[in-house]
Amino acid sequence: MDSDFNLQTTTVWSFPERGNWGTHKGDYPGNWSPYIPKNIILRYSKENEIVLDQFAGSGTTLVEAKLLNRRAIGCDINDNALIISKQRVNKTLGNSKICILKRDARKLDGIKNNSIDLICTHPPYSNMIKYSIDNKDDLSLLSLEDFYIAMGDVAKECFRVLKYDRYCAILMGDMRKNNFIIPIGFNIMNIFINEGFKLKEIIIKEQHNCKSTKYWKDLSIKKNFYLITHEYLFVFKKLCSV
Repeated sequence: MDSDFNLQTTTVWSFPERGNWGTHKGDYPGNWSPYIPKNIILRYSKENEIVLDQFAGSGTTLVEAKLLNRRAIGCDINDNALIISKQRVNKTLGNSKICILKRDARKLDGIKNNSIDLICTHPPYSNMIKYSIDNKDDLSLLSLEDFYIAMGDVAKECFRVLKYDRYCAILMGDMRKNNFIIPIGFNIMNIFINEGFKLKEIIIKEQHNCKSTKYWKDLSIKKNFYLITHEYLFVFKKLCSV
């Protein structure tokens, strides 16, 4: 565990050191700092409750869940991600049950309605990073328009499996095209709100240690645009049914 860890108390988060305790590594494309799921899990869940990450990737959320004595379900559509996450979870200390499944986040077969205590996940940002070559179920291969449609289905599944009065936390970022911002984050936020979630928090997460920063910084000066160095962590709540 990280001895310098402090639970975040504001809506601006910044982790200059990515976090490398346990089996965490920063070698998987687009994976998030373990400080993020650690903060979310500690604030919005209790020991032995069930955490879901349906875009598990290399298993960062699942490793944190095990370290923090939570049960967890991790899903991904990519075989390579499943192999890596299983390896890292199996090497992590702890007795919590972690279940890893090959599932499409739009159709979480086998996960019952109102059964999840916390959703903590980091979807792809449309096709900014492609996680496979020809996997028809991989959301990272979709056009932006199709990605929004797919995330609508993801939101429906989130709402279905999450218990009432519990939380769903999603990290999303924006992209730039032809020098103009495409607000993917806020568009996804609205998709989840339209599905019935209430917006609890908007947290601004500062980005650090991006390998392409120098390239984009030089280009931003040349092309006259600001470098995107933040992401949005949206925390939604599924309110109790009337």
